[in-house]
Amino acid sequence: MISDVIKSIDRWALKEPNRPVYIEADQTYTYGELKSYSDAIAAYLQQNIERSRPIVVYGELEFEMLACFLGASKAGHAYIPIDAHTPKERVEMILAVADPALVFSIGEWPLANTDPAIVSLKKIKVIFKETTSTDDFKPIEGSETYYIIFTSGTTGVPKGVQISHTNLLSFVQWALSDFGITEGMRFLSQAPYSFDLSVMDLYPALVSGGSLTPMRKEVINDFKQLFKTLPELEIEVWVSTPSFMDICLMEPTFNQENAKSLKIFLFCGEELTKMTAQKLLERFPEAHIFNTYGPTEATVAISSVEMTKELLQQYDRIPIGKVKHDTNVYIMNENELLPEGEVGEIIIAGPSVSKGYMNNNEKTAAAFFAYQGQPAYRTGDAGKIQEGMLIYEGRIDFQVKMHGYRIELEDIDHHLASVSYVKQAMVVPKYHEHKVQQLVAFIVAHPNDFEKEFKLTKAIKEELGRSVMDYMIPQKFIYVEQLPLTPNGKIDRKGLMNEVNAT
Repeated sequence: MISDVIKSIDRWALKEPNRPVYIEADQTYTYGELKSYSDAIAAYLQQNIERSRPIVVYGELEFEMLACFLGASKAGHAYIPIDAHTPKERVEMILAVADPALVFSIGEWPLANTDPAIVSLKKIKVIFKETTSTDDFKPIEGSETYYIIFTSGTTGVPKGVQISHTNLLSFVQWALSDFGITEGMRFLSQAPYSFDLSVMDLYPALVSGGSLTPMRKEVINDFKQLFKTLPELEIEVWVSTPSFMDICLMEPTFNQENAKSLKIFLFCGEELTKMTAQKLLERFPEAHIFNTYGPTEATVAISSVEMTKELLQQYDRIPIGKVKHDTNVYIMNENELLPEGEVGEIIIAGPSVSKGYMNNNEKTAAAFFAYQGQPAYRTGDAGKIQEGMLIYEGRIDFQVKMHGYRIELEDIDHHLASVSYVKQAMVVPKYHEHKVQQLVAFIVAHPNDFEKEFKLTKAIKEELGRSVMDYMIPQKFIYVEQLPLTPNGKIDRKGLMNEVNAT
């Protein structure tokens, strides 16, 4: 059993420096290169930056991102991944909350004026020619924050979830023991590093001496290129959201015969439907397919169940699995513990639960607490425990997951209301098979000169896209004279949800 994430990764470089760690179409990087690169970054940080101050790493799915993550960790700094497709306004909000010591930028940094120093990775090999002894490093350990992932917040300001070395260790140990992962396996790296699903492939792969094969956005967004790429991927472990798999299953030749190396499928981030699971079992009868569950605040996932024909016959809605051995799940109504079989809020307690949100005491106090001697988190998910199996029953608030991304509906409301053409707005989810199919925006518009509604919609989307991620932009817009109210005088979101889901 591993006890130190960094040492467990570095041992592969010391043992087999030429072992592949990052495999791109035109280049393969080794564990030796990853260690020397990350050591150099750690030395630079240790010489120039006060320990414990967070570091932003800005880019996409590049090898240099890994080197920066590990280098920051070796020098005692938490890292904050920001995807290069993030709108400028959101980048600014993250910087305002995090107050990082500096930014490592692999791509072109989008802001003209930034308080922390910007270190371009194009110059990094020149800057980091000489390194100090690795014996001088003071890496992240124990309860110190290892990384910070920013998620959607109800006020429009992103929340920074702080994950410690202890939290990450709990997840990695479980992932390596429960999913049949063995030494040297090849993992798909598809999720952006700013999305905590990426941790499911990143650290289990590196700790077990495996390799990562990135799938860039330009491939994902071009179905023709994607479908051509799928059979060429020499990977053994598939990690993605169910929604991405649904896209891949549109290609009829994506099956065991044409992707012989695939052995393990790991799904997280949103609900896995029976239809998707059934198709996968038919297409990949020899593979092991796992549905997992967990919020960012509890370090990626805390429960899992393997898909079988018997399981799908037994349940109308796929369970989210059995809870990992070091974690407890409680079903509660407020602070009252509910008996088995009753539906309430899922409370997670254990060593993978975060210490809270960065520089946000109010939100931390509302969601995190101690329960029976363990750190605990109120998920906002409704569920029940039935014969040892955790069953998901939807959200108890207005937070949803779509394509694996967690989205606060009130976050989108907030930014939509700031759009110049919008007087009032509310966003609701439209479901299909218990899964969010699209986001629908109800808009009370200001008087405008647009002849057609689709032109107004285009203008609203364009302005909204400057402040929110693209996956937060509603797919459908409905224009109304006024939004319905509840008897208490609040906008009736549930009424609007019922309206869009009535057909």
